[in-house]
Amino acid sequence: MHEHEHGGDCPGPENCECHDGEKRHHWGHRPQRRGGWAGVLFLRLLDEKPMHGYQLMEELNRRGLTPPDRIEPGAIYTALRRMEHKGLLESKWEEKESGPDRRVYTLTEEGRRVLKQGLEMVKLQKAVLDDLSSYYDSHFKTG
Repeated sequence: MHEHEHGGDCPGPENCECHDGEKRHHWGHRPQRRGGWAGVLFLRLLDEKPMHGYQLMEELNRRGLTPPDRIEPGAIYTALRRMEHKGLLESKWEEKESGPDRRVYTLTEEGRRVLKQGLEMVKLQKAVLDDLSSYYDSHFKTG
């Protein structure tokens, strides 16, 4: 399900009724699912290697991908559980000799597919932003 451009959930372009039965793409069918940038970032990092939630938060901070106080640990774990429920991730408990056991998350094939779609959308958005920035530079920038 994707958030629909005119409210509510949209079942995707193949089942959408919002165009009087015409099966065409619109912005409500964008591949980037709820969670937006954070979801794509989580999938991207977990594609590199399996991680537990706190490790994911540390990696985001280490790479400067989010301000340190911007993402609450509880929000990360909630997002990870939600993505696992959607079939994007799998998890297993990692037993530790000292300290608490940790749930380690791994990307599924569906997770890789959604990551690819999210990254394709990022590339499209970047192209749009680059075009707008260039227009600004050529028409409005002074100095």
